[in-house]
Amino acid sequence: MRGRYPVGPEYVDKLQGSAVAKERAKAVLETINGTLRLQEACQLLGVSEQRFHQVRQDAVQAAVTALEPGLPGRPAQQPSPDEELIRALQAEVVGLQLELRAAKAREEIALTLPRLLRAPDLPEAGAKKKRRGRPRQPSRPPPSQPPGPRSNT
Repeated sequence: MRGRYPVGPEYVDKLQGSAVAKERAKAVLETINGTLRLQEACQLLGVSEQRFHQVRQDAVQAAVTALEPGLPGRPAQQPSPDEELIRALQAEVVGLQLELRAAKAREEIALTLPRLLRAPDLPEAGAKKKRRGRPRQPSRPPPSQPPGPRSNT
């Protein structure tokens, strides 16, 4: 077999924790591994068999819970109220800048093509409507003489 030899329960000595916790962890691992009998572990720790079963159950459950797969990536950070305010103000600035550009474009169009922005002249209430079809012939000027019999002169 290649590689390093398995560390086993001695690995607990390298971990952080109190001496009592390390001794309990070693005893649990050794009983699971089969190198230490249950009664010997109870005498070593000074606990009853029922209490040792509870300690072992809690240790193994904590190990299984700690080894549950988590969500990939970094956990999402909740923005502070100041950061939320900054984001809201930045969004408002972008909206106002867009409105300003639109207003400048409208002003430029109004200065360049003023006739487009003027309201069309609406006919007044008493105004005559336009006729469709043939245009009228111009009316004749009024006669300079009053109507009457014509003379041939």
